[in-house]
Amino acid sequence: MPKVRARDLIEQFQLQLVSGEEGVNRPIQTSDLSRPGIEMAGFFTYYPAERVQLLGKTELTFFHTLSPEQKAERMNALCTPTTPCIIVTRGQEVPEELIAASRETDVPILQSSLKTTRLSSRLTNYLESKLAPTTAIHGVLVDIYGVGVLIMGSSGVGKSETALELVKRGHRLVADDSVEIRQEDDDTLVGSSPELIEHLLEIRGLGIINVMTLFGAGAVRNHKRISLVINLELWDQKKNYDRLGLDEEKMKIIDTEVTRITLPVRPGRNLAVIIEVAAMNFRLKRMGVNAAQQFSERLMSAIEMSNQD
Repeated sequence: MPKVRARDLIEQFQLQLVSGEEGVNRPIQTSDLSRPGIEMAGFFTYYPAERVQLLGKTELTFFHTLSPEQKAERMNALCTPTTPCIIVTRGQEVPEELIAASRETDVPILQSSLKTTRLSSRLTNYLESKLAPTTAIHGVLVDIYGVGVLIMGSSGVGKSETALELVKRGHRLVADDSVEIRQEDDDTLVGSSPELIEHLLEIRGLGIINVMTLFGAGAVRNHKRISLVINLELWDQKKNYDRLGLDEEKMKIIDTEVTRITLPVRPGRNLAVIIEVAAMNFRLKRMGVNAAQQFSERLMSAIEMSNQD
C-alpha cells in the first residue's frame, strides 16, 4: 500500500477536488515538487511527471497569454498517467483546458487558497516526513534530559527494567520493545512507538504496564530524535571495556551514524544512573566539554613535567 496518495493531501491540507476523482488513490513516490513554468512555455523534454505539480499565479498568468490550441496542448502534456495530482494555488480559477485534460487521464485537479510558496513549504515537510526511509529496531527509546537515548541489548538483559527506573527518575518513555525509526534528514533519526504498544512497558514477572496511566502524561513522549545508543551486554571477564571514553564508537542506522556506548551488565551496577550520566556527559561533549580529553591532556602534561625533572 502506498505511503502517501493524492487523497491524503486533500485531507491533510483541506484541498478542494475539482476534477479527476477516479485518480485520488494515485501514489506519491517523491517529496520533490514541481512548478511547471518552463513546461507552460512548451518545453517538456525533462518534465518530472512523477512529482506533485503546483500551478501558481506566475504559471497561470503566462498560460492565459497562450492561444486556445497551445492551452489545450500544454494541459494535455501536463496530465500524464504518472502525474499524482495538480494543485492550483491562491484560490485561482482552474482552466477549462486543465479540467478537460484531467478527465482524459484521471489526474486529480486540486484547488488551494494558500499562497504557492507557503503551500510548497508545507507539502515538502509533510511528504519528507511520510516518505522518509524507515526501519524498526528491538530496543527501548527514552528521552533523558532532552537527549534521545536508544537502549539496546539481547533479550532479558534488563532494558525495560532500566527504562522503568529512568521513568521513575523523571525521564520520559518513547517506545519499548520495538522502536520505529525514520530518517528525516541526512543526519536526523526520529524514533517512535508502534501504535499497538504505545505508552506500554513490559516487565518480566510483572507483565505489561501503562506508563502514562501510572506516572502521568509527563512520563511519555510520542516521538524523539535519537542522539545516543546505549548497548547493554552481560559482563565478560575476558573483554576489555573502555575506561577513559576517549574513543567514540559509532553505529549506523539506515544512512545515519549515531554515537554508541557499550555498558557491561552485572549485579550491583545501577544502570539507570549510569545511562543518565552518559546522557548528561554526551550533552557536555556536544557543548565542547570533554572530561576524558581534559584528563588525557593533564596526564600528558604531568608526564612531560616528570621527564623534564
